[in-house]
Amino acid sequence: MINTNDILNCLIIGSGPAGYTAAIYAARANLSPVMVTGMQPGGQLTTTTDVENYPGYPKGVNGTVMMDDFKAQAERFGTKIITGQVTKVDFSGAVHQVWVDDNQTLKAHTVILSTGATAKYLGLASEQKFLQNGAGVSACAVCDGFFYRGKEVAIVGAGDTACEEAIYLSKLCTTVHMLVRSDKMRASKIMQQRVLDQPNIKVYWNSQTDELLGTDAVEGVRIKNSKTGDTNDIPIYGFFVAIGHQPNSAVFKDFVNVDEQGYVITKADSTQTNVEGVFASGDLQDKMYRQAVTAAGTGCMAALEAERYLSTKGLH
Repeated sequence: MINTNDILNCLIIGSGPAGYTAAIYAARANLSPVMVTGMQPGGQLTTTTDVENYPGYPKGVNGTVMMDDFKAQAERFGTKIITGQVTKVDFSGAVHQVWVDDNQTLKAHTVILSTGATAKYLGLASEQKFLQNGAGVSACAVCDGFFYRGKEVAIVGAGDTACEEAIYLSKLCTTVHMLVRSDKMRASKIMQQRVLDQPNIKVYWNSQTDELLGTDAVEGVRIKNSKTGDTNDIPIYGFFVAIGHQPNSAVFKDFVNVDEQGYVITKADSTQTNVEGVFASGDLQDKMYRQAVTAAGTGCMAALEAERYLSTKGLH
């Protein structure tokens, strides 16, 4: 049981690879960290079936199992974990305050924000069914493209990220069907040209996803031309959504600086935010890489910086 009158050395908000790594390092530094898991304990990896690109798992690992391993390691060193959602914060004073589920208040000298980002999806019932079953829908080509080697896939999106992921998939898959909602892309000219120059990327203009087809796994996609109304069924095995991510920063933005997309801004070569004693790690502040291993790396950085901050202030 946590005494809410105590001032914690280190409070970690979020329980993905960044949060758990921060907890492991903070606990080993005797900071007695407390973690608030958030609504999705384990983060985005718990929606992934197999993870094959994280070091230390030569045979791959189920995403949920992997995050259970992270959790067990954090708890082994003494991290206390609260299952709940942070609903309010006050970072205006020297001691930071955080409210959990509107009914528990925690105080801490340092706070590590690791709430990640949520991938945007189309919202189709068939898309959500296959996503939840781990049966052919993904929002990360770098994470999951390997599973579709030598197969046909589709990708939705028109920005730089969609183009980058389409090109990445084209090196693994026989054909990449790229669905663009309008008659032009939003991506930079150079990225557009790279897509158009790739012989096995087929671009469908003015095309919207009408339905994903299949029983137990994705077997095809039905697209609809927004100008003609015509529909077309394309056989595919994988469906990638590249329409952006939403950083989970809303609860912090009254105190912590964020960019126009909502990503928390940190100082150069640091996880330090504009608020003393508040650090940000993982996908919450990383719009470029968005990988479990890079998130874990910044979680480590945040814990080390929190420990140095406490030492500098004579608090630890």
